[in-house]
Amino acid sequence: MTTFRDLHKPGQPFILANAWDIGSARVLKSMGAQAIATSSAAHAFTLGRPDGLGVSRDEALAHAEDLVAATGLPVQGDFENGWGDDPDTVAETVRLAGEDGLAGICIEDIKLPSPDAYARAFAIERIKAAVSAARALPNDFVLTARADGIMTGAYDIEEAIARLQGFEAAGADCLYAPIPKTTQDVARICAAVTAPVNVLVAGPIYTAENQRSFAAMGAARLSLGSALARATHRVLYDAAAEMFDNGPQDGSFSRLGLSISGDTIDALLT
Repeated sequence: MTTFRDLHKPGQPFILANAWDIGSARVLKSMGAQAIATSSAAHAFTLGRPDGLGVSRDEALAHAEDLVAATGLPVQGDFENGWGDDPDTVAETVRLAGEDGLAGICIEDIKLPSPDAYARAFAIERIKAAVSAARALPNDFVLTARADGIMTGAYDIEEAIARLQGFEAAGADCLYAPIPKTTQDVARICAAVTAPVNVLVAGPIYTAENQRSFAAMGAARLSLGSALARATHRVLYDAAAEMFDNGPQDGSFSRLGLSISGDTIDALLT
């Protein structure tokens, strides 16, 4: 049996497909996803809330548990900063996630809801607590440590690498620095650590050509974040603008012709 941990092979990345509800998770499974991840932003959108602590821990746990039950695939929770600054709170979040059957979670180093990063030493302390809790679980649990300050502008690539190296030394199973500025930075991150590295397939540097080179860079996992959910909202936005901007007399429904058939969706859901 292939476990979630087994999927993480540097140089042979798998796609960690981020779903936002049971239906999208089942479709992704039917299309070939080997593992599913939640997306804090995408989940918040389904609840009519903005990203950034728009979802409570209890809601995120229940949502992730639904995806586990619906797909039978390994599910990773996108669990923000663990819903608390204190390392003990982060450890409790790991314990609760393991009890709910998740295969792993990722923890950020940002003082949400602000864009500011925790001091490096404290960020590492938080990951140590998370790792300790993960190792105490009866089931295997993949703990991903995120250096999100590179995305929010809290620090540069040098600091991101230093943090990732500290997270690896603390025992993190997978490392993740979302949206570095260049593909060269992605390669530097992969070369600077030995633990598997997650690369977020989003942002202006992630062209199709660059994506083909992620394996050569040493990436072990490609995640989508909220990209699929936002692509869905793009279709909704464009279709609604076409319908409503000029009123019922002059509005167009042409974009509805791009929709997938109900029979196809039904087949993917079963």
